[in-house]
Amino acid sequence: MEINILEWIGYIASIIIAISMTMNSIVKFRWVNLAGALTFSTYGFLIGALPVGFLNGFIVSVDIYYLLKIYSKKETFETLEVRADNKYLLRFLEFHNKEIQSYFPGFTYKPEMNTISFFVLRNMAVTGLFLAHREDKNILKVGLDYVVPEYRDFKNGRYIYHRLRRRFIDDGFDSVKTYGQSKKHIKYLRKIGFSEDKSNMYIKVLDKRV
Repeated sequence: MEINILEWIGYIASIIIAISMTMNSIVKFRWVNLAGALTFSTYGFLIGALPVGFLNGFIVSVDIYYLLKIYSKKETFETLEVRADNKYLLRFLEFHNKEIQSYFPGFTYKPEMNTISFFVLRNMAVTGLFLAHREDKNILKVGLDYVVPEYRDFKNGRYIYHRLRRRFIDDGFDSVKTYGQSKKHIKYLRKIGFSEDKSNMYIKVLDKRV
């Protein structure tokens, strides 16, 4: 049975909508859902199914509205430093362990290693955990930089490595390094300005001039 181009458009729209439902990140969901709804709306009008066209056109406008709201919203970032034996910290690591392992295979919590440990807060919501220790006097080696799925839009990373840059410099660090432990983690590191060295470590120099 031969499938015409209109049917292909309908199938593609359905697939995109289905993919959007698998997105953990709200931002990713809105973008993918927007693409799917736009394709479905086009399909509806092309085949003369006006309810399908108008309904999905409405969904497009809703997605655009919320994307504009997300990108224009002013968020307040803060850090909440915690002790190595903090009960919430331990429970957080336990609760998110499965996903942490997908980004940082083999990660085990070593409280004695921590030089810096803090939660990242966005509008007072806990969005991530950062654990690191001092190495070779002036290098900050990151053991864990984990962001919960709902907030994976790189804003946490930019906050830590750009807005907190001066804090790290004042503490005597001139560079940050970490292992790229998974494809997802490596993508994240490259996105926020890390580069790979000859020893397969990822390095970010803390520029004092910025």
